[in-house]
Amino acid sequence: MKIIDIHSAITIKQLHTILCQKLNPLFKRQRQQDIVFIIEDKGAFVEISQPDIYDGFLFRIQIKGTQLQITRSEHYVDDVNSLTIESILNSLFDDLSGDLEVAMVQEG
Repeated sequence: MKIIDIHSAITIKQLHTILCQKLNPLFKRQRQQDIVFIIEDKGAFVEISQPDIYDGFLFRIQIKGTQLQITRSEHYVDDVNSLTIESILNSLFDDLSGDLEVAMVQEG
């Protein structure tokens, strides 16, 4: 799990909306692939998946205050699509932190 601090509060609903608006277009632009990821608000977390390609979820994101707890499926850590999504998420989370830099709290 990777925990990052974006230095501002955000709700699951807000996170879900941002990911729905930005993740797939950014992925398509970056990878030049027509893969559409499913982004679901599961109440306590947001989950990113693509059931036609992957079993289970790729990423699960929970919010604790200003921290995002990001769980990445251990089955796809070296997958190029998963790595691309992680790069996009890092960029989006950096944008959410505004003038403050995203702070890594824990990775492992």
